[in-house]
Amino acid sequence: MNFEDEFKGKRIVITGASGIIGQMLVDHFVAAKAEVCSTDESLEDLKNFSVSADLTTDLGLKKLLDAVETKWGAPDIVINNAAIYPSSFLLDMQVSDWDEIMAINVRAPFVLMRNFALQMIKKGVAGNFVNISSGAARKMRRTAVTYCMSKTALDRMTKGFALEMAEYGIRANCLEPGFASGSAVSVLNQEHLDRVLAAIPLRHEINSEDVGQAALFLASSAAKNITGATLSVDGGNSAGTMDVYQDKKSAL
Repeated sequence: MNFEDEFKGKRIVITGASGIIGQMLVDHFVAAKAEVCSTDESLEDLKNFSVSADLTTDLGLKKLLDAVETKWGAPDIVINNAAIYPSSFLLDMQVSDWDEIMAINVRAPFVLMRNFALQMIKKGVAGNFVNISSGAARKMRRTAVTYCMSKTALDRMTKGFALEMAEYGIRANCLEPGFASGSAVSVLNQEHLDRVLAAIPLRHEINSEDVGQAALFLASSAAKNITGATLSVDGGNSAGTMDVYQDKKSAL
């Protein structure tokens, strides 16, 4: 998909920029000539305008918000990508672990959406938000219950903000990328990797083009009448299960 110079000079905030999905997003928006503010807890490998911030804390959130307001006044696009994916049974989980997941996966996007939206309104920017969700928002799994809940909450919150911000011309949507291995934040074992890939109808994990092009679309004028929606780019994984409980395993 060719967006020509649509994003040239656009001011874009991307959280979780050091992660697998974050790097894909940064690369595509930089290639599209956007001005990108990359943020993560560590600044290693981050380029351009970057802010090191712990988004689980009020201090870290304020640091990012203030840095963007000082440099730009308001962003044009905000991509809430930062998230963690720990594995634990609920009966084993500590309250502190629950709090950490909800802090980064739900609370941080709320604070950033609210405050960046206020910056946009103040500056008359008809911006938009792309929140990185997951098929886990609709598909519960043991040992990932808290993560699934956090993504369901993010999906509902995105729709709520979309309704409230519509009168200001500000859009909000969710993007659900499919499976991408290799995260340093949430390490997955080989058994997990094999089982996940086997359950994807199209049988392959997503790549940079899948994520980048989908995000560019949602952030572009091509999606000007799309808000409160969710775009799944997951090889059909969220559509349902490939299990067949009969002797004949394929239609043809």
